[in-house]
Amino acid sequence: YKAKYPDHQIVISFFSPSGYEIRKNYQNATCVCYLPLDTKRNAKQFLSIVNPKVAFFIKYEFWFHFLTQLKKNDTPTYLVSAIFRPKQMFFQWYGWWNRKMLYCFKHLFLQNNQSQELLAGIGVYNTTVTGDTRFDRVYATSKAAKKIPMLDEFCLNSTVIVAGSTWPRDEELLLEITPLLQQDVKLIIAPHEINSARIDELINRFGLPCARYTTPNQNNLSDARILFIDTIGILASAYGHGHIAYVGGGFGAGIHNTLEPATFGMPIIFGPNYAKFREAKELITLNAAFSINNSQQLKEV
Repeated sequence: YKAKYPDHQIVISFFSPSGYEIRKNYQNATCVCYLPLDTKRNAKQFLSIVNPKVAFFIKYEFWFHFLTQLKKNDTPTYLVSAIFRPKQMFFQWYGWWNRKMLYCFKHLFLQNNQSQELLAGIGVYNTTVTGDTRFDRVYATSKAAKKIPMLDEFCLNSTVIVAGSTWPRDEELLLEITPLLQQDVKLIIAPHEINSARIDELINRFGLPCARYTTPNQNNLSDARILFIDTIGILASAYGHGHIAYVGGGFGAGIHNTLEPATFGMPIIFGPNYAKFREAKELITLNAAFSINNSQQLKEV
């Protein structure tokens, strides 16, 4: 968008810290901010300040009061990279309130044909199947990824597992592969939420030489068996240094981004909760990814 309209000012909003922290210094945006709570008053006030000429919502972003206020303001509003499933509220007999949000969009750009068919079944026809824009983004990211000297030193002459966006349940499984890390295998862990106390606990429990990305001991970095990425924004580059990826979240609400490691051509492992993610299912079909349920399966993979 910025390439086509260089004079336009762009405001990017996030509701969660995980997205905001990564993009808060994004150079192509005029302003990066948090989206206020979705109340009628907040929506009216926020939109009166920003006064957008066009609005884009991404994938799962459905905010009732913001959408209805944009429609009231006659602001062209689009949904991008959207994907829908039959069990969502929109398609239930009691989902009339949720369906109101769909009618606020001027056009919906969808990931697949199934989503288009579902929407047509409830009378929403202003749709186009364009795929997932994340494919374009992660491909560009993989091409632009730079080698990080510190990671080069850590990974030297070793097979490296990169565990990205891990949660405590994922980390408990990774603790079970400690014997592998005493050989020629090393592990990079990038927690989804950076908690210094949790990292200290894991370092003690692994019982192997460990290092932190932000405070490395340059004298023994190459001797460390585990490296914790305790900062934000370098996970994509870290995947480029690895040979096997473990993507976290599969033992919770759902797995995180599998496309980033996939662009580097590495096999991917994740937990059992991946049904909502089309790309994960396709990677499994291609034998490029493997789902596990316990530590024994992780060892076997």
